[in-house]
Amino acid sequence: MVEHPLTARGAATRARIVEVATREFAEHGIAGARIERIVAEARTNKAQLYAYFGSKDGLFDAIFFGSLERITNVVPIDASDLADWAVRLYDEYLRRPDLIRLATWARLERRPAGHLVEEADRLDDHKLRAIAAAQAEGTVRPGDPFDVMALVIAMSMAWSPVSNVYAATAEEPAELHERRRALLRESVLRAMVPDPAR
Repeated sequence: MVEHPLTARGAATRARIVEVATREFAEHGIAGARIERIVAEARTNKAQLYAYFGSKDGLFDAIFFGSLERITNVVPIDASDLADWAVRLYDEYLRRPDLIRLATWARLERRPAGHLVEEADRLDDHKLRAIAAAQAEGTVRPGDPFDVMALVIAMSMAWSPVSNVYAATAEEPAELHERRRALLRESVLRAMVPDPAR
């Protein structure tokens, strides 16, 4: 029997599916994730999963776009302090490495070039406007606001789960994280604050 998605029981089932599927997709990617494992661990069935999400791709989309919204809401941009924004992103990657892995699988399996998501699904307009406003005020270096944003995000991901050099974890010593935060903060400041000599 398929539960109505608005019931409390249905909402709990849907939440379990999302939680389990987030781990499954983060670990195995889109192609490698298995619906059988998801429904078994979520204590539901395929009919229920498909009633909520339509398909395996629909389930990934729900989780992936939810993860993008989470990053946007939990780590809002402050264009007047891009160094602090980068450090807060670093901390979020430590808390939720699965979110970065989801984006990596989307890049590998869906969109190997260009923007990570379709134009209509992008959530960065407000970030670009904030950066452009800070540039107009002279507090952020000139340049394409998208390129500025992309560089700050890339710097924040230097030790993230997608680093090809070193992936940090929350279990590492606090002083190590503080050292990285300090380096990240200083590096973003140097890269993004306009040079008064120019």
